[in-house]
Amino acid sequence: MSYKINGQIFDAKPRPGQCLRTFARDLGWFGVKKGCDAGDCGACTVWLDGKPVHSCLVPAFRAEGREVTTIEGLASNGSLHPMQQAFLKAQAFQCGFCAAGMIMTSASLSEEEKKDLPFRLKGNLCRCTGYHAIEDALAGVGHVEADRVGHVCGTSQQNPLAHSIVTGTARYTADVKLDGMLHLKVLRSPHAHANILAIRTEKARALPGVHAVFTWEDVPRRPYTSALHDDYRVDPDDTFVLDKVARFVGQRVAAVVADTEGIAEAACRLIEVDYEILPAVFDPEKAMEPGAPVLHHKEADSRIQRPGHNIFVEIDSEYGDVEKGFAEADVIIDRTYFTNKIQHAHLETHQAIAYQSEDGRMHVRTSSQAPFQTKAKLVYLFGMYPEKVHVYTERVGGGFGGKQEMLCEELCVLGALKTGRPVKWEFTREEEFIGAVSRHPMKTSVKVGAKRDGTLTAIEIRVVSNTGAYGNHGGETLAASLGQSLQIYRCPNMKGKGYAVYTNIVPSGAFRGYGSSQTVFAVESAMDDLARELGMSLMELQRKNVVIPGDFVHSIWEGPSDAEIGSYGLDQCMDFVEQALASGRGSAKPEGDEWLEGKGHAIHMHDCIPPTEQRSEAHLNLRADGTYHLANGATEMGNGTITTMRQIAAAILNTTASRIDIINADTDRTPYDTGTFSSVGTSVSCKSVSLAAEDLRDNLLKMASDFTSTPLEQCRLADDVVECGSRKITLSELFESVPDARHKMSVMRKAYGSPRTTCFNVHGLRIAVNRITGEIRILQSVHAADAGTILNPMQCRGQIEGAVAQGIGTSLFERMVFDEHGRMVNPTLRNYRISAFADIPRTEIFFADTYDRYGPLGAKSAGETPIIPVAPALGNALADATGIRFDSLPFSADRIFAQLNQLQ
Repeated sequence: MSYKINGQIFDAKPRPGQCLRTFARDLGWFGVKKGCDAGDCGACTVWLDGKPVHSCLVPAFRAEGREVTTIEGLASNGSLHPMQQAFLKAQAFQCGFCAAGMIMTSASLSEEEKKDLPFRLKGNLCRCTGYHAIEDALAGVGHVEADRVGHVCGTSQQNPLAHSIVTGTARYTADVKLDGMLHLKVLRSPHAHANILAIRTEKARALPGVHAVFTWEDVPRRPYTSALHDDYRVDPDDTFVLDKVARFVGQRVAAVVADTEGIAEAACRLIEVDYEILPAVFDPEKAMEPGAPVLHHKEADSRIQRPGHNIFVEIDSEYGDVEKGFAEADVIIDRTYFTNKIQHAHLETHQAIAYQSEDGRMHVRTSSQAPFQTKAKLVYLFGMYPEKVHVYTERVGGGFGGKQEMLCEELCVLGALKTGRPVKWEFTREEEFIGAVSRHPMKTSVKVGAKRDGTLTAIEIRVVSNTGAYGNHGGETLAASLGQSLQIYRCPNMKGKGYAVYTNIVPSGAFRGYGSSQTVFAVESAMDDLARELGMSLMELQRKNVVIPGDFVHSIWEGPSDAEIGSYGLDQCMDFVEQALASGRGSAKPEGDEWLEGKGHAIHMHDCIPPTEQRSEAHLNLRADGTYHLANGATEMGNGTITTMRQIAAAILNTTASRIDIINADTDRTPYDTGTFSSVGTSVSCKSVSLAAEDLRDNLLKMASDFTSTPLEQCRLADDVVECGSRKITLSELFESVPDARHKMSVMRKAYGSPRTTCFNVHGLRIAVNRITGEIRILQSVHAADAGTILNPMQCRGQIEGAVAQGIGTSLFERMVFDEHGRMVNPTLRNYRISAFADIPRTEIFFADTYDRYGPLGAKSAGETPIIPVAPALGNALADATGIRFDSLPFSADRIFAQLNQLQ
C-alpha cells in the first residue's frame, strides 16, 4: 500500500483497525498529537486532500492514494506558512501541545470562515491560552517584540521554543522512537473497594507478544506517596506500586508489557481476578463517622493521623478569640458552600518512557513537573543508587498541578528492569479521568461577624476535603485552603478547622489554585452576603477590612511566619476592576424580560511560594564564542519559565535573550530544582538565575577591569563586549585572554523559598442569566493583578487569560460525575466538557504598578492565581442578578434551574 504524507511516498501497511493518527506517528510524523483519540480535542488534525480532519477518527487505509499533510509539511520551500507565521507573532500557544492541530484547522479557513471562529474552531480545544492569542493570530495581530539590548525585560519576548512548536518539531515525551520499545498497559479495578484474593495471569503471559505481567506480588513492597514534594513527610505513605486492596474504581491491579499497546490491552483482558467486595464510602462526612468502612489500616509511620476514622490530616488553629469576636458582632453570616471535583485536562496525558543504557543506568523520559522528586522516589522504590538514575523532560504539554505526581514512571522502570528493553506508557484520556488525580472537592462552612459599620470581628471556617482513596497533597491543600482564603482580611479573630478525608473515589491531588480556589469561593460569597446584610457594597466592605502595606500575614496561624507583602497593589487592582465594571464596556444584556443582569467581583491574596521546602539552583557560564549557557532544573510546560529566565539573565548581563542558551529539567545536565508548582517559577527558580547573573556580571567586569587596567567603575557590559572606558573588549576575546581566571566565568547560585512574598488578584464579571432556562452569558470580564514588575507583558496576559478561561469552565460546567458505585460516568472530553473557543469572552487585563522587594528584578508570580477569584466573582454576579445565593459549583443551567423557579 502506498501513502503520500507531506509529499513523501511511503510503502507501508497499517495494522488492522489502525487510525491515521497512529499510522502517521509510526512513520515519524510526531507533530500529529494525541489528546483524546475520540475526535473531541483536535490535537491530531491533519489535512486529507487539503481538508482538515481529526486523524484519530480516520481509518489509516482510507488515506491510501490520497495526500496527507501534517504540521511538518505545512511550510513550503523552507518558508513558514502564513498561519505558522501568525501564530509565531501572536505567540498563540503556551504549552504548544494543541498548536499543531489548531494551526492546521486555522490554515484551512477562508476569510469568510474566519468571521465565525466560535463555530469553525469548535473541534479544537486549548487548555492553556484562553483562546484570545489564537484569535489575535487569525486576525493578524502580533504581540512579540524585538529582542534588543537594554529592553529585554518589560517587553514581550518570544518563547525560545516557538519555532519548533509551530513547525511540529518540538518533541514532547512520546515523540521518540527507540529500538525495541515495548508498551505497558494496566488492568484497573471495577470495584470501589475490594480485597484481591487471587490473580491468574497464565493466559495473559501466554499471549504472543507479551513480555511481562506484574501483580502486587511482583513489585517492591515499599509504601510511598505519588505526590512530589521536597519534604515528602507532608504526604502520607499510603500507596504501593501495585496493591492487594483496591480502594477506587480505576485503581491499577496488574500491568502488562508487550510489543504493542493492542497486545498489552488484550492481555489485560485475559487476566482473571477474584475480588472480595468490601463496603465503600463516598461522602467524606460519612467516612468520618463511627462504623464507616476504613480505607487504610496503617501504623503511625504512614503519617495518617486518624486512620480508623479515615482522616489523613486534621487541622485546628486559631488566631485571637473567635468566640469573643462573634459576641462583639452586630451581624453574623453563617453559610455552607460546595465545590466540585475537577480534572486538569492538560491535552498531553501522563506518559513516560524508561530505558537502560549500556552502562546500566536507568533513563526516564517523562512528562513531569518535578523530575528531581521523581528521581528520588524511583531511587527509594527500587533501591537504586542515585547516580544510576536519570530523569528528564523535553517538552511538557501542560500540567496545572496534575503532573506534580508520579503516576506512570515507576511501572515503566519496573518493566525496563525486567525486560531489558525500553518501556513506554501513555495514558488514554479516560485514564486521566479514572486513574490520575483531580481537584479536591470541598465542603466549606464560613461564619463571619461584623460591626454595623462593616468592621470584621471574627471569621471561622470549617473545611471537609475529599482526598479520595489516597492522601497525596491532601494535607497541604487543606492547609492552603484554610489559611490563604482568609489572609487578605484584617480580622483580629480567625479560626480554621479542617479535615482531609479518605473516600472510595479517584484520588485528589494538586490543581491550579491548590486548595484556595475552593475556599475563596466560599469566603468571598459569604463576604458578599455580609455586605448585603449590612447595606453596603462588597467593595466598600473589603476596602474597610483588607490588609494594607506593613501588615503581618497571619490568617488562622499563630506564631511567626515568613510570608511577607513584598509589594502592595491590591488597592490599584480593586480600582481597576471597579472602574471597568462601571464603564459600560462589554456586551449589552440580551433583549427580553427573561434575561436578568448582574455584576460581581472577588479578591484574593496568595503566597508566591509554598511553606514546604522549595529551592532552585542555576548554573551560568560564559562560552568561548561570547555567548552564555544557562542551566536550571525547572520544568517548562507552557508557564513561560524558560523565557523569563533568559530575559532576566539577559537584562542583568546587558545583552539580548537570544545570546542566552538554556537547558532545563534534566537531573543529569541541570542542577537541582524542587519542581515547578505552587507559583515558584518566578519567585524561586528565576530568582536563582538573577543571583547567578549578578555574580557572573560582577566577575566579568572585575576581570575586564584587571585585564585593561581600567577602574572598575568605568567598566560596563554591552551585549557582546565589555566597555572599559574608551576601550572595548569582546567577551570572546576576554575569554581567551584570561585562561587562569576562567573558573570565574562559570558561576552557581541557589535560591530558597523564604521569605515568601504575596501576590494579589481581583476579578470582576458582568453577566446575564436567563431566569427560564438557566443559561448564563458573560457580558464583561475584567481581571487585575499585582505581579510586581511585569517582565513579559504578552506572557503574563496569556497566563491570566488561560487561568480565567479555566476558571470559567470549572465554574460554569466542568464536573466529574460519579454513580452510586463510585464509577465516573463522564470520563471523556466530550461529556466532561472543558471550555471551547465559543465559551470564553475576552478579558480586560490590568496590572498594578509595583516592585516586589523579594522577587527577581521586582517580579513575582502571575500564572497560577488568576483562576482563584473567578468562581466567587461569578457567584456574586449571579446573586446580584437573581437575588439568590447559589452555594454549589458548577453553575450549569441544569443545576441552577430549580432555584431559579423561585423567580417565576
